[in-house]
Amino acid sequence: MKTLIVQGYLCGMSKFAHDDVVPDIASDKTKKEQVAAMFDTIAGRYDFLNRFLSAGIDISWRKKMLRKLKPLNPKIMLDVATGTADVAIMAESILHPEKIIGIDISEGMLSLGREKLVKKQLTAVIELQSGDSEAINFPDNTFDAVTVAFGVRNFQDLEKGLQEIYRVLKPGGMLSVLEFSKPTLPGIEQLYNLYLGIIAPEIAKMVSKNRDAYQYLNDSVKAFPQGKEFLQILNSIGFKQNTCNKLSLGICNIYTGTKPL
Repeated sequence: MKTLIVQGYLCGMSKFAHDDVVPDIASDKTKKEQVAAMFDTIAGRYDFLNRFLSAGIDISWRKKMLRKLKPLNPKIMLDVATGTADVAIMAESILHPEKIIGIDISEGMLSLGREKLVKKQLTAVIELQSGDSEAINFPDNTFDAVTVAFGVRNFQDLEKGLQEIYRVLKPGGMLSVLEFSKPTLPGIEQLYNLYLGIIAPEIAKMVSKNRDAYQYLNDSVKAFPQGKEFLQILNSIGFKQNTCNKLSLGICNIYTGTKPL
């Protein structure tokens, strides 16, 4: 199946297996609409669940993703699928850009993010906007760097979302993506599947009353093109110097790609 996905892409098809993974297969709403509604529902518990279910390691993953951009010294940044602005806030402290724009399709998540920015007195540097990764409302060649943490799986059209990111990056600008992957080490793979497929959704059900959100996480991770497949997609979009770094025994990957000068 992996081979078929990549071959289909190279032949011009715009669909990937993960594009069709949705929170509720019985719904007649689009993936984008379902994902926005899902995050609106769990917004109040999202940060807590991230810390709890990952034992806090997700914080170090985000920091490592941002440090990939340090040599670039970006002045203007875009954080796609910004959620409650965790990455945007970390980017301000690690990279010290002049401006960070965060976009997301979930108003519930953005509302909580704006509360954080007020408390941290960061509203002059970080601005959160309602925005769609597949129709980014900025001119070509606007940003020095773009980040996406655990968001590319939620794109309704992966190709279109990555093309939009490429468009708004300045020549020489870099994309840094943090995304879950499927570990392949014997023993680790089985434990991971058990945790993500059964334990995490049940914990999420108890805490947020929404098991489906974390069942969707499991399903979308399984279907997402990872490692060399994702690098091949970045290359097909036009990104160069593409890299993939595995984190935590392959549970998570950092991908980077640069828009050529």
